[in-house]
Amino acid sequence: MALQRIIGRYTGTEKGPLLICFGGMHGNEPAGVLALESIFELLATEPDRNRSFKFKGRVLGLRGNLRAMQANKRFILKDLNRQWTIANVTRIKATPERLLEAEDLEIKELLAMIEAEIDDYQPEKLVFLDFHTTTAYGGIFSIPTDDPESLRIAIELHAPVIKGMLKGIRGTSLHYFSKENFIPNTVAVCFESGQHLEPLSVSRAIAALTNCMRTIGCVNAEDVENRHDSILIEYSKDLPKVAELITIHSIRPKDQFKMAPNYQNFHPVKKGAILAYDQYGPIRAQEDGLVLMPLYQQQGNDGFFLVKEVSTNTN
Repeated sequence: MALQRIIGRYTGTEKGPLLICFGGMHGNEPAGVLALESIFELLATEPDRNRSFKFKGRVLGLRGNLRAMQANKRFILKDLNRQWTIANVTRIKATPERLLEAEDLEIKELLAMIEAEIDDYQPEKLVFLDFHTTTAYGGIFSIPTDDPESLRIAIELHAPVIKGMLKGIRGTSLHYFSKENFIPNTVAVCFESGQHLEPLSVSRAIAALTNCMRTIGCVNAEDVENRHDSILIEYSKDLPKVAELITIHSIRPKDQFKMAPNYQNFHPVKKGAILAYDQYGPIRAQEDGLVLMPLYQQQGNDGFFLVKEVSTNTN
């Protein structure tokens, strides 16, 4: 049976922000979808359990790369989370569907649904939350844009905040889903909840979404259980509060890239440490730092990221 694009939709009794959540932007990352399925089940029954519960706004959950999810692959032809450029979206919108490739069709279908949702609800504030996981264990983190509101939401997710990521890569959902491309006041955040198949990645994504709904005013603070904060705070207690991108090691198929074994997210390394190998030999850290998203899967164009801890002063 073909997967449905919409995971769920919940509209409160009071007007508020429109929160659009993506799960499965990469087809081999199921945790975000599972978390969204659970959230919509909880929202449907919460008014019966808590008579004082009020929801302001609307939340919509969408599956990202349906074709890749059905194939259990990161992507079919192109990484969907590297295709969100203005030029590419303009091309896709102007091209007949019969001439579009798999990921192009995903973008066309997603945008049609998102634009219809905005037209229907007419929100004053639009928030996008994109859920991801990594091939490595060892840590959760959030990625904001340069927008102060995005940073505020990311901090409230109680996970390490990684700054500067959008300067190192192109075409992510964070690049496109911004106030420059949408009429409502728009902000986007990405949350990485753990390893692809780790059961706790689902729990952390649920906690992050719950915290996000509280932060943007969809739910009252008294209706959010402390355990959601505790889940994230406990897992992040030994991780940096804020880190900044140092470098990205981009790869091509002909490079024969192979990540060195046993690296995890936030693994500390010294300058000169061997991080990976390719056809030219060992790849070494150019400076001291923390490894992020080491590549232990066949598909992907980023071999690893290197970040460094920075001051927690976000002003």
